[in-house]
Amino acid sequence: MEWYLKVLKQHYADFNGRARRQEYWMFTLVNIIVAIVLAALTKVSGLFSILYTIYALGTLLPSLAVCARRLHDVGKSGWFMLLSLIPIVGLYLIYLLVQDSEPGTNQYGPNPKGV
Repeated sequence: MEWYLKVLKQHYADFNGRARRQEYWMFTLVNIIVAIVLAALTKVSGLFSILYTIYALGTLLPSLAVCARRLHDVGKSGWFMLLSLIPIVGLYLIYLLVQDSEPGTNQYGPNPKGV
């Protein structure tokens, strides 16, 4: 949960720098769990549909930002996120997101692992 809050509080719309694998995947995991809970509550009672919409719109920008920073960590541009729009080629994006950090400093900044 601390990684999720870190992205929301410290890096809400920060597309600069690098994000570790753990930061990206923990944010994504918590984001999916919250979205599923809100979607289930929306099915039970339509009152939560507005809350779900607000949540989805509120976390869209941080989701894109942490993905861009994760791609920076492996030495790729954030524009590689657009690969997810191409059906089979989008799998390459998942491959990039699970890769280990590029060692040392790259053009996007120092290694967040501190290696």
